[in-house]
Amino acid sequence: MASTDLPHITYDPVPETPHSPRLPPDGSEFSAPTPRFMDGSVNSSSSSVNNFRQSEYGSVAGLKTIDSSSPVTETGVNKEREGDTGRLSRDLNEKNATYAAPRAQTKRKLLIWSLVALGLVDKVFGVNLGGWLTLEPFISPALYEPFYPNAVDEWTLSQLIQQRDGNLNAIEEHYKTFIVEEDFAMIAAAGLNWVRLPLPFWAIEKYADEPFLERVSWTYFLKAIEWARKYGIRINLDFHALPGSQNGWNHSGKLGQINFLNGVMGVANAQRALDYIRILAEFISQPEYKDVVPFFGIVNEPRSGDAYPASAIQAFYAEAYRIIRNAGGQGAGNGPFISIHEAFQGLANFADFLTGADRLALDSHPYLAFGAMTADPVESFVTVPCTTWGNLFSNSLNTFGMTTAGEWSHAINDCGLYLNAVGRGTRYEGTFESTVAIGSCDTWNDYASWTQATKDALKQFSMSSMDALQNWFFWTWRIGESSATGKVMTPFWSYKLALQEGWAPTDPREAAGQCSRLGVDIGSFSGTLQSWQVGGAGAGTIPTLDTYPWPPTSIGGAEGAAAVAALPVYTRTGDIVTLPGPTFSSAPTASVGNGWANAADTTPMAVPIAGCTYPDPWDALSAVAPACATAGTAGAVKREAAPAPAPTTMP
Repeated sequence: MASTDLPHITYDPVPETPHSPRLPPDGSEFSAPTPRFMDGSVNSSSSSVNNFRQSEYGSVAGLKTIDSSSPVTETGVNKEREGDTGRLSRDLNEKNATYAAPRAQTKRKLLIWSLVALGLVDKVFGVNLGGWLTLEPFISPALYEPFYPNAVDEWTLSQLIQQRDGNLNAIEEHYKTFIVEEDFAMIAAAGLNWVRLPLPFWAIEKYADEPFLERVSWTYFLKAIEWARKYGIRINLDFHALPGSQNGWNHSGKLGQINFLNGVMGVANAQRALDYIRILAEFISQPEYKDVVPFFGIVNEPRSGDAYPASAIQAFYAEAYRIIRNAGGQGAGNGPFISIHEAFQGLANFADFLTGADRLALDSHPYLAFGAMTADPVESFVTVPCTTWGNLFSNSLNTFGMTTAGEWSHAINDCGLYLNAVGRGTRYEGTFESTVAIGSCDTWNDYASWTQATKDALKQFSMSSMDALQNWFFWTWRIGESSATGKVMTPFWSYKLALQEGWAPTDPREAAGQCSRLGVDIGSFSGTLQSWQVGGAGAGTIPTLDTYPWPPTSIGGAEGAAAVAALPVYTRTGDIVTLPGPTFSSAPTASVGNGWANAADTTPMAVPIAGCTYPDPWDALSAVAPACATAGTAGAVKREAAPAPAPTTMP
């Protein structure tokens, strides 16, 4: 296999291991115990009061919350507030030096490690790091505003920055400053134990005509791993943007067409996606990373139904399952939980999907913001998460197994700068497509004008959502300020801002039993996942796996096996791309791996056939398939063999 020359992260090893009451004195591996859902002993439904373990330092609510607007100092948390520009420009090495200081030298260390020591391990209390390594206009409006209205997604933004600057350094500057180590410290201080980290395919590679900043975001993903390890946080790696676009939305890389599992290049783009899933799985399945990144979301929001049949995405999921288990092996501790989105088919429609699969999790993204609008006050929404989502998630936990809400927000309407897309308006104001105006977004975009009663009601709504969803990742941690106003213009969507302003609980455990207190029965989860669902006995014995062939028998625009066989595909003759671990400025004291967990996984990558001209993979819905690249010409599209169901030892 050939390793590409990817950028490496350079940092100094911590001179003295910050000590947690739950961290072994030698600083080994991880400061928090394994989450119970990963060992088969999940607590019962949050509709009843859970016996959460208390820290040696008491509950999160009893500790002072870090002021997210105040920078770190050696002597404490607060000092005179700097502007946002000052915060962003502070040297990252100075931050690292501050956080790596011995615990006795800073008050903040005591606070942070007290919070890391909390026993928040029975449920997933998470937050997304959206808009950091996969850009979105509403999360980082200041990047897009100079190019309004022409920059509508990362594709067009990259083109316009390249035209203006002759390089894409502005995007890397965003990577450097939008999320920093301080954010991981604050996330831990907020009582959260997971982050969901969206990553695009161009973190690995891109094709020549794709304008993205290639490979650089991987450097910052490596930083995230180290910061997560340091503060006792686990990572759900989410593959957020796939070749050809899996949903046609701006956060897939390019707004517009869906060319994944749809159209002439639908299978070829899926081949690329599967190779990238394989590369990521091989990296995170290494023993150096598997306990920090034990969850892998393999496709964000695939838009089945609109563009391709549900059977096509299910066939893709089955093939990805085979590939990931081939990389990491079977059984608990071998490779990650594999998280699949319900593809807008509903949780119940996946209840029997791949029964017997080894550590398969189901993901759904419940939002109120994109449905029917109402001018009702916030107070009227407090019970809605309980009545709308509670039973759905309890039932899915009981029938499918591990189920998470990979995204949700505090939004009760779709107000916010660029929320629906650049220049698309809002449903609430009647400026989005053919909607009817309900009211003005001015108040909802200006959180400084919100009354205490509004904030209190939003906090109750937040707690209802947490209780109903049970295992969740809020979307998203941070919303950047508009360059025009200097303010966050989409406040419903920032967890960091909600903590600062008081409409999110400082301790998510406060939400336990919220729906019951409101008089809403959200059902009950039996309390324990079955052995095979967590990598124990029976894991990997899947009677229905072979009923999901690869490639699928139908995709969007190609009905039936013969039609799919006539589509262009890539040939498996390419060198394998591997991803590097971090590098050290001095001799490392621990292995960083070689990027590849399974040395026996040597199948070449799928690449274009030399001399064959393919249609544009991002604009091929009505293209003509080239005869030189059909399945018969390129050779059969290889289906990965599933490993034996018995647990195996990591390579």
